[in-house]
Amino acid sequence: MAVSQKSFTQQLKKYYTFYTGGFVAFVVILAIAEKMGVPNKWLGYCFLFFTILLYAGIGIMSRTLEVAEYYVAGRRVPALFNGMATGADWMSAASFIGMAGTLYLTGFQGLSFIMGWTGGYVLVALLLAPYLRKFGQFTIPDFLGARYGGNIVRSMGVIAAILCSFTYVVAQIYGVGIITSRFTGLEFGIGVFVGLAGILVCSFLGGMKAVTWTQVAQYIILIVAYMIPVVWLSVKHTGIPIPQMVYGTVLERVTEREKVLTNDPGEKAVRQIFADRAKAADDKIKGLPGSYQAEKDALSKKVEDLKTAAASKIEVDAAEKALKEFPATPDAAKAKWAAEKGAASGRTGPPQPHATPFPGKDEAARDTTRLNFIGVVFCMMFGTAALPHILMRYYTTPSVQEARVSVFWSLFFIFLLYFTAPALAVLAKFDVYTLVVGSKFAELPTWVNAWQSVDKTLLNITDINKDGIVQLAEIVIGGDLIVLATPEIAGLPYVISGLVAAGGLAAALSTADGLLLTIANALSHDLYYKMINPNASPAVRITVSKFLLLGVAIIAAYVTSLKPGNILFLVGAAFSMAASALFPALVMGIFWKRASKWGAIAGIGAGLGVCLYYMVHTYPTFIQWFGTTPIQKWFGLDPISAGMFGVPVGIVTIFVVSLLTPAPDKEVQELVDHVRYPNLAGDIDTRGT
Repeated sequence: MAVSQKSFTQQLKKYYTFYTGGFVAFVVILAIAEKMGVPNKWLGYCFLFFTILLYAGIGIMSRTLEVAEYYVAGRRVPALFNGMATGADWMSAASFIGMAGTLYLTGFQGLSFIMGWTGGYVLVALLLAPYLRKFGQFTIPDFLGARYGGNIVRSMGVIAAILCSFTYVVAQIYGVGIITSRFTGLEFGIGVFVGLAGILVCSFLGGMKAVTWTQVAQYIILIVAYMIPVVWLSVKHTGIPIPQMVYGTVLERVTEREKVLTNDPGEKAVRQIFADRAKAADDKIKGLPGSYQAEKDALSKKVEDLKTAAASKIEVDAAEKALKEFPATPDAAKAKWAAEKGAASGRTGPPQPHATPFPGKDEAARDTTRLNFIGVVFCMMFGTAALPHILMRYYTTPSVQEARVSVFWSLFFIFLLYFTAPALAVLAKFDVYTLVVGSKFAELPTWVNAWQSVDKTLLNITDINKDGIVQLAEIVIGGDLIVLATPEIAGLPYVISGLVAAGGLAAALSTADGLLLTIANALSHDLYYKMINPNASPAVRITVSKFLLLGVAIIAAYVTSLKPGNILFLVGAAFSMAASALFPALVMGIFWKRASKWGAIAGIGAGLGVCLYYMVHTYPTFIQWFGTTPIQKWFGLDPISAGMFGVPVGIVTIFVVSLLTPAPDKEVQELVDHVRYPNLAGDIDTRGT
């Protein structure tokens, strides 16, 4: 087995070396085509469709009907390649698209995600990966069912895995929709379903086997796509091709530019306009219900006056549209005016200093900012250590030792991007502050209109004070845009924009594949096979999984088309849910023999329940969707940090209920011993295959 595994590893290295060389050659060819005058639109098509066809080819070649191949890639994935696959699985749209954007918008505060996600892999290495690999089997609910006994715990594990994975996959498909619509010209909703086809071709035929080898290919593309623009920008601004080295120099320039913009007369004028708008909205709210009727009457009178004065059809239509869209009730008006007040209030202050830790107007505000920083670090760490689609990757290695080494490689490949993201954020901010801010509206580049047509929440530049000059306060830019638009902002060749889009697509597709497979496997293996039809043949089990994969993907695409929130929040919500529901039960199940079935049931339910309650009562989109009553934030924590409450509740509940209920039987305690003491020399475990 050792010789064949070594030979297999050597073959993989050879194949992916040729693949990398071929991809570089492909990029060079498209760069030459751009120089020869090939339209940008066709270059975008080439990047997107060529890479999707490549992934489809790998998926088709990896098709299988063997259960172990479909669920855990035959447990033959070498540590190096499993690390790359895990890196791609991990480098979701949030990391590739959203991470640098968050750092761009929030500066120091955005480092909480990097610290939390990186620290999470330390927890994976120390507390979970080797022990779950020693256990074997296929899924996380598998472990919960075997460790605690009975279908109730397994069912709760399935529900938790589906809930956090579904939330996460919606974020990935949202990223796919943004990329597809921007670089093909398709409407966002259609782009979502087109991108969905790319997701399915990677995983439908070959399950984990196809997903693994596709993810290795996707990691190569995404890391090349991420590094080239930031290296290019680094050379452009400093002449040094190592962006991490020049980060401090560029940050100093950004800080100086922030000081200039803080005192710029045009900026102050725009900020005052927004302050007036915020006050007007606040006055309307305070004047309810009278202000509601007065506003409605004013709109009605305006329509009548325009018709009487024989105004242009455009003016009349606009006034009638405003009257038609006016809120139907005073409560609806209050919600609308509160949103307007919040949006305007957020643009009344000077630029937030990029390098200032825990900014705030007073000590109380700074304390809240500091607590939210800690909350994000906490939830991202414990969420990372409990995400089912990541933990499943460590079932695919040949041995426990390979699982441990695989965590090291995972961290290394993730580090390459995370070490670069802060530099990219600062370089992009410097370009926006110097190339866009201060330019004339009449001379705005074409990429501005192109991105505004995709989604106004991603980019919106409006001349608020009518001076014809772009002020920073007039720019609304979403974090999800920064990485994708940076090449265009910096004036780099369009081929670099296409490359970045291909990288973002690879990041979103790779994670979406792993997540959809996690959901489908939880339903087909843990629900259908383990609980409904234990006599199902391997072919039937795999067929059921494929149909479930397709169904879940379509539902996720539909939810995505409703635009439920920005990518980073959706991902953060998934982490909080995973941390609250799964981390306590997994870790206490491994390290505390006394943890009982009823303790796990109560702990999973309590932790997840508290987390969900907090999010659906504090996150505006969820409040609107579910019709919940908003509550005041506990300790000022944002909804993304709901796991700060869910995790301790889950741990305490498992501990208390376990002590109040009968201890697990001898067989379960022997399983804990078996899992706790892996044989580091080899232990090629075939349990469950």
